[in-house]
Amino acid sequence: MTPPAAAPTTTRDRVVDAAVRMTTELGWSRVTMVRLADEVGVSRQTVYNEMGTKAGLAEAMVARELDRFLGVVTLSFDHHPDDLVAAIRGATRAVLELAQDNPLLHAVVSATHGADTELLPLLTTQAESLLSAAQAVVSERVAPYDVDLEPEQLVAAIDMVVRVVLSHVMQPSAPPAQTADGIAWLAGRVLRLRVG
Repeated sequence: MTPPAAAPTTTRDRVVDAAVRMTTELGWSRVTMVRLADEVGVSRQTVYNEMGTKAGLAEAMVARELDRFLGVVTLSFDHHPDDLVAAIRGATRAVLELAQDNPLLHAVVSATHGADTELLPLLTTQAESLLSAAQAVVSERVAPYDVDLEPEQLVAAIDMVVRVVLSHVMQPSAPPAQTADGIAWLAGRVLRLRVG
C-alpha cells in the first residue's frame, strides 16, 4: 500500500523551514532574504511578500516553534483530564524535553555567547506575545478543572507557572522530570490541590 502523500507546504512554510535550517547551521546574522530566496527557489520579492521583513521572519520562526511547544502542553492536558497537577507535570516535562532537542532554541540561546543575539529578545525581554499565547492556552486548558481560586488569583498562578517553565526552557537547572516534579508541586500548592 502506498503511504499517503504529505500535505503540500506553502511558500511561507518553506521559507520558515529554510530560515530555521540556516539559523541553526550558519547563525541568524547570515540569514538574508536573498539567501532564503535561493534556498527555497523563489524570488527575493516573494520572500519579502511572504515575510515582510527579517524581523517578521524571526517572529514567524518563533511562532511556529511556540505552536509545537503548546501542542505538547495540549496533549498533556488531554491525557490528564481529571488531575490538574499531573497535567502540569506532564506538560512541563514534555516542554522541557522538547526544548532539550530543539536546534533553533539551542542556536538562539548559544548565540548569547557571541555577537549573534538578535533573536534572543523574542524569547526574553520582548516575549509578551509568546507569554500571552502560552498563558491563553494554559488558561483554556485549566478552565474545566475545579480550582478554588478567584479569577485574578488563577490568572496570577498561571502566569507564574508559564514564566517558571519558560525560565527553565532558557536555562535548565535539572533534568526535565525533576524540574517538572518541582513545578507540579509548586503549582499544586498555589492552586490548593493535592499533589500526588
